[in-house]
Amino acid sequence: MEKMVNVFLFGQEYQVPENLTIMTAMEYAGYQLVRGCGCRNGFCGACATVYRIKGDSQLKTCLACQTKVEDNMYIAALPSFPIKKQVYDIEKINPSQAVMRQLYPEIYSCISCNACTKACTQGLDVRKYIEYAQKGNFEKCAEESFSCVMCGACSSRCPVGISHPQVAMLARRINGKYLAPSCEHLENRVKEIKDGAFTQLIEALMQKPIEEIKELYNTREFEK
Repeated sequence: MEKMVNVFLFGQEYQVPENLTIMTAMEYAGYQLVRGCGCRNGFCGACATVYRIKGDSQLKTCLACQTKVEDNMYIAALPSFPIKKQVYDIEKINPSQAVMRQLYPEIYSCISCNACTKACTQGLDVRKYIEYAQKGNFEKCAEESFSCVMCGACSSRCPVGISHPQVAMLARRINGKYLAPSCEHLENRVKEIKDGAFTQLIEALMQKPIEEIKELYNTREFEK
């Protein structure tokens, strides 16, 4: 017999097996997930969730696909958070500190409360990469934010309305486009893909059973 734990989903109590993730526990309880479950394998940032454990006043954030349920866990999904997304042409951007002042001036209102870092589902130092963005240090901002999955949990807790994931995305794009050293090997491979050199191979691969694709991936050769 599986050990069962009590969880509260949107205020309703359920008993679910303790080895389930929050996402699979919701399905076990009868919820049909049609939003906030984009990946199903790994994580994409769509299933941002807030929870607390009975007796503990601390509100915690996580991704439902990778976090296991705990006994007396009170759970609520975080709806898609309306973070500010500016429209810009990366081909015409001036990679200087001024671009942040122009597109995301709210970062200069940061009060360093660190609520963003505490809320990050990936354990990133969000406050630090925002500081780098303020100074126009896009290389460091890109490095610190590299593992961001844009779930929006950080922005949902920000008292001044910073759109942290979009700031980080802009920094990574600027770094990749203008600042990072060019890689001839990568550029050549991208050109080959655009020219259709691998189209036949990809089409053949897509016809294979999923288990065979997984095996090919797990036993692939790494270039040196």
